[in-house]
Amino acid sequence: MDKIVPTLEAAVEGIRDGATVLVGGFGTAGMPFALIDALIAQGAKDLTIVSNNAGNGDGGLAALIAARRVRKVICSFPRQHDSWHFDRLYRAGEIELEVVPQGNLAERIRAAGAGIGAFFTPTGYGTLLAEGKETRTIDGRDYVLEYPIRADVALIKARAGDRHGNLVYTKTARNFGPIMASAAALTVAQVSEVVPLGALDPESVVTPGIFVSRVVVAQETTPPSW
Repeated sequence: MDKIVPTLEAAVEGIRDGATVLVGGFGTAGMPFALIDALIAQGAKDLTIVSNNAGNGDGGLAALIAARRVRKVICSFPRQHDSWHFDRLYRAGEIELEVVPQGNLAERIRAAGAGIGAFFTPTGYGTLLAEGKETRTIDGRDYVLEYPIRADVALIKARAGDRHGNLVYTKTARNFGPIMASAAALTVAQVSEVVPLGALDPESVVTPGIFVSRVVVAQETTPPSW
């Protein structure tokens, strides 16, 4: 069982037009820049992107949006000082947006991987984000029903992996990667190095290889901001 692929092109092979793609990262921390660049070159379009935010500056997810490959963004933080590509397209009506509170976003992704059909949360109740959704009062508190976010593909970044797909991360780069890996039909991990089997302490493995489909070694094309 060897999940290592030789090139970035092979890593994103088969991602189809219209796919729902989970993209790891919190800002630039943990974002798989090399995989996103490969996806741009691959040409898939009309994508639904699920990520914490809608891109920073001109690289990574922002570059994918600027290339007009994204039909819809599902995220918790769409606007910031350097989200100009998303902002421009959204104001022009050329990209859709679904805003999800950050905790709800993480739990909706986690629920998909855990096989949870839906869950009630108080976050968003009584706001525009709850319009059209089922609500319920439980023990005197009001909740809104949220459904899992399942994806065709997850693109994540880890510090190291082995040929079975076991992954370890660096600090905050661990953010969304582990839950995204379990919520997609195809998970592709960009790593800085591949280590021999047995080199990773099983107690330190964050994402077990069962959740990972492909592993590719790639160095960053865009330096992280933290």
